[in-house]
Amino acid sequence: MPVKLIAMDIDGTLLDSRGQLPEENALAIGEAAARGIEIVIVTGRRFHPARSIAEQLPCDVALIVSNGALVKSRSGETHLRSLLPIETARHVIDATGEFRRCQGVIFDRPAERQVIFERIDWEGPFIGPYLRRHRHQVAEVAPLAACLEMEDPVEIMFIGECEMIRGALRTLETHARSREYTLALTEYEERGMSMLDVLQRGVTKGAALAEWARRRGIVRESVMAIGDNWNDREMLEYAGVPVVMGNSVPELKTLGWKVTLSNDDCGVADAIRTYALDPNGRD
Repeated sequence: MPVKLIAMDIDGTLLDSRGQLPEENALAIGEAAARGIEIVIVTGRRFHPARSIAEQLPCDVALIVSNGALVKSRSGETHLRSLLPIETARHVIDATGEFRRCQGVIFDRPAERQVIFERIDWEGPFIGPYLRRHRHQVAEVAPLAACLEMEDPVEIMFIGECEMIRGALRTLETHARSREYTLALTEYEERGMSMLDVLQRGVTKGAALAEWARRRGIVRESVMAIGDNWNDREMLEYAGVPVVMGNSVPELKTLGWKVTLSNDDCGVADAIRTYALDPNGRD
């Protein structure tokens, strides 16, 4: 069955290790779009940082952001919104006080106060660079739970050293209310950095992609997905044509899926031309 929709992650997939969009990836995406294949960005990034990448592509795209919590058009129109209930967010914050310095609350807002931290370490090795890039969207609220008054957040985010984030993961996996939320982990061991997102129960990249494909009238057998990390697993499991990046976490390469080149070798372009544009590529 021909590929009618290509879903791809951003970091570690579409972008190279320097965070740049290789020209070859953009060209292949343009070739696919010219043949009528829909392009969907599926990322753990918030909408505005994801849109800055989508705007570099030579075609229109839909954006599934915050690990599936939001689906938006490139212009910002919201198609799907699955927010974390305030009460659940409060329980998560109460349970994770020891990780407060690496914890933020994310809201779906047009500009200011999208990202709330209790206290910001602007010079921190992981949080600092991330927040400095989005300084106008960030605010401090102490105590952190005070930001949860009238509006459900998109997610609660943790960003920091791998071992610290694994500690937060263990705490939340064993929490008495763990059935009330979904956890999405992204690890970059070579950089010593991890991110953990706490989302509404059932929210994943895969669930959002499945719903978007259903709305577009595209069956899963015609969906191709490309990813590299733990938070891509549900998306890859859903897709009829799952493709793992050559630089992915090793475990994803053991699941019998196709493996393309690394992100520094334009693996996205290779995957698109091999499995979506070449009629014999999937033989």
